[in-house]
Amino acid sequence: MAEQYSKKNDKDLDKLLVERKEELRGFRFGIAGSKVRDVKTGKNLRKDIARILTEKNARLIKSKQEQKNT
Repeated sequence: MAEQYSKKNDKDLDKLLVERKEELRGFRFGIAGSKVRDVKTGKNLRKDIARILTEKNARLIKSKQEQKNT
């Protein structure tokens, strides 16, 4: 699952992160209005957001180490 995020560039990750956050927001409003039946969706969206943020952070750390070494 995480390998799909490692293949994307930073711009795509940012776009995907915004999309997932919007989906989670909509899900939360749906829960409040009793529209949503599948409660696993929220958990999966939060995991996807965490995976994206982890990949972005790993890239940031890697780039800082490369700058430090040069």
